[in-house]
Parts: sequence; C-alpha cells; structure tokens
Amino acid sequence: MKTTLDELQAYVMVVDSGSITAAAEQLEQTASGVSRALSRLEEKLDVTLMRRTTRRLEVTEEGMVFLAQARKILASVEEAEEQMALRRQRPAGRLRVNAAAPFMLHSIVPLVAGFRQQYPDIQLELNSSDQIIDLLEQRTDIAIRIGPLRDSTLHARPLATSTLRVLASPGYLQRHGEPRSVEALHLHSLLGFTQPESLNQWPLRCGQGNSYLINPGLSASSGETLRQLALADAGIVCLADFMTGQDRKDGRLQQVLKSSTLEVRQPINAVYYRNTALASRIACFIDYLSEQMLEQ
Repeated sequence: MKTTLDELQAYVMVVDSGSITAAAEQLEQTASGVSRALSRLEEKLDVTLMRRTTRRLEVTEEGMVFLAQARKILASVEEAEEQMALRRQRPAGRLRVNAAAPFMLHSIVPLVAGFRQQYPDIQLELNSSDQIIDLLEQRTDIAIRIGPLRDSTLHARPLATSTLRVLASPGYLQRHGEPRSVEALHLHSLLGFTQPESLNQWPLRCGQGNSYLINPGLSASSGETLRQLALADAGIVCLADFMTGQDRKDGRLQQVLKSSTLEVRQPINAVYYRNTALASRIACFIDYLSEQMLEQ
C-alpha cells in the first residue's frame, strides 16, 4: 500500500504541534482520525515513528529520518500547487495549435502578435494540416476544425461561423464571361478539392436541389492553393469568407451567382481533449481567439 499525503500531513502536524489533539484541531479532524492515520502510516512503513505515552509523544530515530523526507514531499506538493495557481493567473508553457493552412494564415497568424503581447510566457507552436489529425498522436493541445464535427471524444468550443461563396477573379470573368445560371457552370473552369467530395458540393439552388456537385477541371488538397489559383484567373471557386474577405474587399475576387446562392455558414470550433480542468494556457488562447473573431 502507498503512503498518502493525508497521512504524511497528519504525522508532520502531530510532531509540530506536540500532540494528536492539537494536530486534529489544526487539521480540522477528529483526534481518533489523526491517530488512525498515524497507525496506518507506521503499518505501511513497518516501523515505529513515534512512541506514545499518556504524557507525551517521542519521535524515534527512524521517525526523525522519515520526518525530514515527509517535510520535503509536502513542501514540493505545496510548491507545485503554488506554481499551478500562478499559471492560472499568468498562463505559461508550450501551446501546440493545429489548423488547416488557410485558417492558420488568414485567421490565426494576424492575431499572434496581440496574443503574445498579452501572454508573453506562452510559447506558441503553430502547425498546419489540411487533414484531420489525432490530437494525442500529434501532441496537439488545440485543433481548429471547420465544418461539422465527427469525433465525439473531443470537447468543442464554438468560435464563429463562416459563409461560403462562389467566387472568381475579375480577370477570369473578363476573359470567359460571368455564368448567368448554375447550369452554365459546366462551361467554365471549376476549381475544387481533391477530397473529401463534400467540399465540392456548392451551396447553389439548381435542378439537383439545394447544392450543386461540381466536376472540377482543376483540383487541389488545400483551400489556400485554390484561393491562389482563383486569384491567378484559373477559374471559379467556392471558398469560405474567413480566407477571402480581404480579397473581396479589395476587388481581387468577386461573388458570382449571388441570387442562386444559399446562405451556408460553416461552424468553426476549437477542439481539445479534456479529462479535468482545462489548462489556463489552452483556455486563454481559445478565449482570445473567440473574442477577436467576434469583433471581425
């Protein structure tokens, strides 16, 4: 059987206070409870720590040796608890964040300077992946997931939503004309994802229903690659606002088939594993991201 902290604390308190009764008062326990704790401790150690008489308690030589170690253990635990309290007040440590490259570049990177100024003791490690990763396997604290969540073992914190739009560059539209109907899209160069196929379901009203499955003439695994292709006049694309907002504002991309587009807002969630209280370094990053995204 392993020695418990309660037993160590009872032993040290009895020595310091000089009696079981006084120790019980300090620990807000019963004298019989403290006495039993001492007996269990001696039984586990198979040694006599204190000689008890009706008048006084006398610490044995073995008890003095153990007392020094017990004090060190209790001091270490107290120091660890104080460190955790300080980290809650001033979060610190390495924080590993994973997100798809477009979200990392367009939504997280612009916020990094402000976050680091507010939390200088946190060392950020930013990793990009366009595939869904295993958080434990990749030693990731937080992952940003866009779209419906499938992994029920994760805790999720909603951050925002982002609208999907069908877009093209002015250069492409000048050379190829703007499609006047959804059915006319097959006459154009369409830019789509290699996988999953669901990303090639565009939110357009058509004969197929409320979505239009494209057959892309040019495919890529990354939304950022598709964005760059669209900016290079390579074709028509469907992307989320979080990565194209500035492009539309500056006129580099413009929405097409607006009247046929359904309003589809993709959920954006921060996901993480949590067995106990959420570490402050994780919580403060999620809070910061959420606040900044609400202001955008």
